Amino acid sequence: MAPLPKPTDDLSGSLTPPTHVAIIMDGNGRWARERGLPRTLGHRQGVEAVRRAVRAAIDLKITYLTIFSFSSENWKRPIEEIDDLMGLMKRFIRRDLAELHKAGVRIRVIGQRSHVDSELMNLIDEAVELTRDNDKLTLVIAFNYGSRTEIACAARKLAEEVAAGRLSPSEVTVEAIANELDTSGIPDPDLLIRTSGEMRLSNFLLWQTAYSEFVFLDCYWPDFDKSAFEAAIAEFRSRERRFGGLSKRSMA
Repeated sequence: MAPLPKPTDDLSGSLTPPTHVAIIMDGNGRWARERGLPRTLGHRQGVEAVRRAVRAAIDLKITYLTIFSFSSENWKRPIEEIDDLMGLMKRFIRRDLAELHKAGVRIRVIGQRSHVDSELMNLIDEAVELTRDNDKLTLVIAFNYGSRTEIACAARKLAEEVAAGRLSPSEVTVEAIANELDTSGIPDPDLLIRTSGEMRLSNFLLWQTAYSEFVFLDCYWPDFDKSAFEAAIAEFRSRERRFGGLSKRSMA
């Protein structure tokens, strides 16, 4: 893997940052294993990395930050690990909600509500309601989320509208589908970062990342910090986004 460009001093200055950054936070378990520690400690260090990422996003003037905290496939993990992850989510909300609210962070959660215990759902709903009018940063937490299920649910809703005669088949457009996704009203990610050196999407934002730039980092998620965030943005800025068109060089 080629080394990332070094972060520059002006990342939080005059150059326009990406509006929306999405992150697949990968490598907690491997981080712990390489240190002879239990996986639970890797996840707890991963929460510290989330806190650093949120602070960095605010400093770098990013408008939307989406983090993949728990996938719908993660239910296949051992029950002890699932319980620990659920507990970490509860503690994160209880410990950080007041600080996030004070910092102007709006919380939005995407994903299915099924299988999630009522205590955690109540905490999530409380966080969303408390922060709904904040505008410094929108923190989108993908929790119990799977992109294929999200797209299938959107298609099902539109099919029901067509069957009921409230929508014609010709009105099932790209825009209509996007409006039924969990991310309705949120701009598509400009940049997607994945840590731990893995190079796949893992059923994350499949529709929304159609034209996103991908940056894959070798570091494990617990080691992710502002410097790694800045390096990923520097790599993003080094690319020419064409969205299916010709580059300026090709047209010259």
